[in-house]
Amino acid sequence: MGITAPAGRPTRAGGTPPATAPATAVRPATAGRRVTPQAPQAAVPGPDRVPALVWVIAAVFVAVELAVSGRYGFLQDELYFIEAGRHLAFGYVDQPPLAPLLTRVTGVLGVSPTAVRIVPALAGGAVVVLAARLAALFGAGRFGRVLAALTTACAPVVVALAHLGITDSLDLLAWVVVLLFVITAVLRDCSRCWLWAGAAAGIGLEDNNLVLLLLIGLAAGLILSRQRAVLRTRWPWLGAGLAAAIWAPNVIWQATHGWPELAMASALHQLNAGRAAYLTAVPIQVAYAGLLVVPLVIAGIVHLWRTPELRFLAITTVLLIVYVAAWLPGKTYYSEGTGPVVLAAGAVAAERWIARGPQRLRRGLVVAAPLVSIAISVSAILPVVPAGYLHDVPGLDIVTTADTFGWPQLTRAVAAQDAALARAGRAPTSIFTGNYGEAGALDVLGTGDRLPPVLSGQNNYWIWGPGRASDRTVLVVDALGWLRPYFARCRVLTTYNPPDHVPSDFTGLQIGVCTGPSAGWPALWPHLRHYD
Repeated sequence: MGITAPAGRPTRAGGTPPATAPATAVRPATAGRRVTPQAPQAAVPGPDRVPALVWVIAAVFVAVELAVSGRYGFLQDELYFIEAGRHLAFGYVDQPPLAPLLTRVTGVLGVSPTAVRIVPALAGGAVVVLAARLAALFGAGRFGRVLAALTTACAPVVVALAHLGITDSLDLLAWVVVLLFVITAVLRDCSRCWLWAGAAAGIGLEDNNLVLLLLIGLAAGLILSRQRAVLRTRWPWLGAGLAAAIWAPNVIWQATHGWPELAMASALHQLNAGRAAYLTAVPIQVAYAGLLVVPLVIAGIVHLWRTPELRFLAITTVLLIVYVAAWLPGKTYYSEGTGPVVLAAGAVAAERWIARGPQRLRRGLVVAAPLVSIAISVSAILPVVPAGYLHDVPGLDIVTTADTFGWPQLTRAVAAQDAALARAGRAPTSIFTGNYGEAGALDVLGTGDRLPPVLSGQNNYWIWGPGRASDRTVLVVDALGWLRPYFARCRVLTTYNPPDHVPSDFTGLQIGVCTGPSAGWPALWPHLRHYD
């Protein structure tokens, strides 16, 4: 694809959109001088146009995500959300209601990884298209818009999040949509875009409270830049009010349940604040776009900073990166909603760099960088490696791919112990697990095994409570340490390991049995809660 001149820089707040100009401008005629027509060149796309190739890239992205969605199996959070969808509420201990609601809706297609991953795949495809739209707002030409879409589609963090039915996939889309409308409002003087931004933020807050972090970052970016004047108008505040109104049901649920999200935030900080995490937090956040794309990320941040109208975005991005690195360095992907904005700005910088040198070589380099980067990392973020070779994938135990493996086998192992105890005349009256993923697996995948009630003290399973379950004989999964103080006898029955020696957080789970409770579940329940 040939390189065309960019469509022109965006106007400042309060100005008018730049008019679409041809790639080759004709000099005005002067008195007595005849103008010689110049040969036509490829026109620059209009200010809001997304090239057809961008849609192709997005379609391929979605197709690949769905093609591999059924390999390996569920992530523990997906199993948990399926069960949460069976207990619909305006809130949960560890997330707002949207993700469980969507698993309830997609459940009409059956209980399968593919069903819960349809929405995330489509959300990822939308992010790819919106990255090109952002590049257009920043003044990119056709090549820059396609490059923004390509780098976003190949960014490991986008590929990983769009593969899983978790809150972060929709959170990424919510951040990009909010940023798109705010940028449009500022650059195109679109007052009502603030309302659209508020609506997107409100819906996003019903999926993940991290959208609040984005809103705080944007407010700080506007206050600390020349765009602070927009905050003296009513529209940003009307948008914020709309977001608050949409978010209100979840806030009310949190208030009436003792603000468990605050306890979760504290627990996450303690679990994700190791010294090594602090040292690597910033580099990892930058590298999530792809190792070879790091120069483009840096160029994008520099471009945002050097463009007065866009400097508020640079400030927002840097503040969010620093906050995550300082408070939650083990959750580096929490700031990645700004990634498509930075990549779109980097695409503008790349176009200008290409125009100053050997175009074919430079164009080839910037196109190859994201493709090579995703090729290097794809085995750790998508289920493409045959299961028998997973144990040879470097670093697999620290990524989510490993945790999508072995849940049916765990369910069968627990069911086998339940049946063995029943044959011995000591049929379990309930099952208690240490992790919501284990409980979710037994609830979702063990329906045909006639298991006793499945309980857990973690997160919303504790809120759901023990019901009328008995604790006379409790089959225990990964929770003997929790129950030993409250039972006369606890012993290990077997140890579960995922098949094919796949390393994960669920390797070496002890399955045991506890009898002789000191009290019934209602009395023991307050001592078994843990939010993490």
